[in-house]
Amino acid sequence: MNQNAQDNAAALRARLKGLRAGMPPQDRDRGALLIRGRLYTWLATNRTRLRESGRPDVRCIAAFWSMADEPALQALLRQWAQDETLTVSLPVVAAPGQPLQFRAWTPDTPMKPGAYGILEPEGPQAPAPDIVLVPTLGYTRQGDRLGYGGGYYDRTLAALRAAGHAFTSVGVAWACGDLSAEPYAPAAHDMRLDTVLTDKGWAVPAPEL
Repeated sequence: MNQNAQDNAAALRARLKGLRAGMPPQDRDRGALLIRGRLYTWLATNRTRLRESGRPDVRCIAAFWSMADEPALQALLRQWAQDETLTVSLPVVAAPGQPLQFRAWTPDTPMKPGAYGILEPEGPQAPAPDIVLVPTLGYTRQGDRLGYGGGYYDRTLAALRAAGHAFTSVGVAWACGDLSAEPYAPAAHDMRLDTVLTDKGWAVPAPEL
């Protein structure tokens, strides 16, 4: 990425963080509820179809522990964790510049602050995920993602694909992160998401699993 592109991405990040920080609390709560509901329904519908067609079911979901300004997913994670046929995992920063690790999580799993102050589970390493929920600051309608600049998810998704593991990546974003009208171009190493869900609905159509 050249210097102009880096400067543009940094300016976009700052502006998008300001937009989401300025969301009224009631819009934030309502929007997060809608996101959780759509995710739950999408997964349940697809799992039913997979089972009825005799295809392998979704077993492992790599989620993330929402920070203050991100759509709150914790209530949905607790709901999924009650399903004995699902394994919910959360990311752990193992080392700078490396892909994330995913560790199994339940509501009883001990948590501790990680490298960026985000709570990380102390559970065992989880199986490779069938679904990866990706915190997304900005997005395009083609599934391009603007993250926080650390590159952790790009490295993680690239490593999963390089290992030949099949999974579906789902960006979770606020609708104000839409970059459709912005002069944004993803970097060569940026990994495109399979779909993006916002408080206004699916910005990139939800795939069938």
